[in-house]
Order: sequence, then structure tokens, then C-alpha cells
Amino acid sequence: MMTTTTTMMMRSCLGGGLPVAVMFCLNVVAAVMVSLVKVAMNGGMNPLVIVTLQQLTAAVFLAPIAFFKERKSRPKLTLEIFAYIFVSAALGAALRQYMIFVALRYTTATFVTAFSNIAPVLTFLLAVATRSEALDLKSRTGMAKLLGTLVSLAGAMVLTLYKGVALTHAAAADSQNHHQHLRPHAAADDAAGNGKWTLGTVAILGNCVCLSCWFLLHGRLAKKYPHVYSCNALMSLFSFLQVAVVGLCTQRSISPWIITSKFNILTVLYAGIVGCGVSFVLVTWCIEKRGAVFVAAFIPVVQIIVSVIDFSILHEQLYLGSVLGSVLVIGGLYLLLWGKRQEALHCPPPPKVAEEDAADKEEQQVQHN
Repeated sequence: MMTTTTTMMMRSCLGGGLPVAVMFCLNVVAAVMVSLVKVAMNGGMNPLVIVTLQQLTAAVFLAPIAFFKERKSRPKLTLEIFAYIFVSAALGAALRQYMIFVALRYTTATFVTAFSNIAPVLTFLLAVATRSEALDLKSRTGMAKLLGTLVSLAGAMVLTLYKGVALTHAAAADSQNHHQHLRPHAAADDAAGNGKWTLGTVAILGNCVCLSCWFLLHGRLAKKYPHVYSCNALMSLFSFLQVAVVGLCTQRSISPWIITSKFNILTVLYAGIVGCGVSFVLVTWCIEKRGAVFVAAFIPVVQIIVSVIDFSILHEQLYLGSVLGSVLVIGGLYLLLWGKRQEALHCPPPPKVAEEDAADKEEQQVQHN
């Protein structure tokens, strides 16, 4: 009886709050990685070099785990699975990581994380279009998911387009604006930076498209090849080879590939092991448990975490637009998650879970008799 109760409690935790807690932790990891990479690139590191070393580190980290943990259960790698993993590596790691690093190089961390909030909307629309996500507008859950997506999009637009008044460090803001007016070539500098800012905006838009497509593709891959360590180890290896070919063609000098700074080494290790290796495994698990739309819904949380880091640690300004946008993002996220949760509660359990529940009931009856 005790075993049955414990098993039911564990299933409730796994199906309920644990995926939410995992996604919040992953967003903290992503926010820290964004800050570290931004500082590293400001110090002169090339985005291609960072992505290449990051994926190599992730592959080296995951390969031994995959070998020892899944060597007996891992099926043969067919041509179809190989194609899935290869494309997934390009979309989810190589292209996406490079684009986000380019965006960080030419814009700011706050802008990148704010603009990334359109990814849940793209994921939701693609999931509905490909019938990976059900949308019944006649039900409360369907309306909640649609309304939550639209509210999150509105919050993302507020974060991106509306700055508002400074709520903190007003004196510092006035002083900064005063010094900017005194600069004789400020307008020329702004004009020169517009091209780079536009390039950064296009890059982060490409990152959002790649991320949305990767969520859906990886969801299908997880069903065809349900071995998360082997799958993500191969994906990291393929993405390393993809980026390395491009990097060696564009960066033929050996000097950019040699990193001696302790901070840059720490950044590569953190981005590879934690930000890529561990994160990809946990994201795959969350996609398998709750779906691509559920995972994508947590992307706006990164914006809030980055804003907190900027305000509390880096002493950046906190503006009215950030507060209003964050409130809308949280509200939309809550609606979307509520809709997903209600659907999960009312959907029939998968065959495997149903068989386990029947076995538990049979065991309970035997113990009772």
C-alpha cells in the first residue's frame, strides 16, 4: 500500500509541478549564459568560436553518459533518425546559437531576451498549423491558450517598443542623458550603429524562427528516438562539425581559436556543459512530458530574469515599459499554462501509464485480500 501511494505521489509530481520547476531553472541558466557570452564577446571573442567550442564541450560532456547509460538499450541509428538529428543540430544548436550570439554582439542582452518573446507565439502558430497542438476555440482551455499567447505577445511588444520613464536611479539617468547631449558626434555615432542594430534584430528574428521549428522537430525526434543522452550527444557532435566547417573557412587564423582568459574559458565551459549539454537533455524531457508549446511558453521568463540581474547586480535602469511588459508576459504565461494543464487533466492517459495504473490497482487488491 505504501509503495502504491508513493508511486502515485511521484507520478503526480512528475506530471504536475516538476516540469514547471525544471523550465524555470533552465531559464535562469539561459539568462546567466546570455550575460556571460555578452561580456566575453565585448572582450573580443568571436561568436563562431564560442558556438564551436560550446558544442564541442557539450558533446564531450554527454558522450560518456550516453555510452554507459544507454549502450544496451540504444537502437540502431537509421538514415531517418540520422536526418532528424542532423537537421535538429542545425536548427537547435548551430544556426540558433550563432544567431543569438550575433544579436548579442550588435545589440544588448535586454533587447535580445525581449525580442525572443515572440518565439512562443511562433511555436504555437506552427504547432497549430502542423496539428501538433490542438486548438478548440469552443472550449475554455482552447480560448485560454489562445488568449495567453496573445497576451504574452502584447507583453513582448511592450518590452520591445515601449521604454517609458525610469523608475529607479533617476538621477543617474538624467546625468547620462546630459552627457549624451554634450557629445559632439553622438548623432553620427547613432547613425553608424543603426546598421549593426538592424543586423542584430534580423539575427534574433532568425533565432526565434529556428527555435520554434526546433521545438516541434525535436518533439517528433524524441518519439522516434527516445534516448535523450545519445540523441543530444549526437546533436551536439553534428552541430560542432557544422559550425567548425564554417568557422575554419571564415577564421583561418589560429589566434581567435586560442583562449587564455580564465573568464572566457569559464564562459565556454558553462555554455557547453550547463547551457547546452544539461539544458538540452532537460528540454527534451520537458517536451516529451508537456509538448513544444509548454516549453516555448517559458521563454519570456528569461526577459524577467535578465531585467532582475541588470537592475540588482549591474545597476541598470528599470523602466515603466519593462514592468508593464513583464506583468503581461507573466499573465499570458499563466493563462497558457492553465490551458495546457487542464487539457492534460482531461486527456486520457497514455497506454503505458494506463497499464501501470491497472497493475497498481491489481497489486492493491492483492494486498487487501
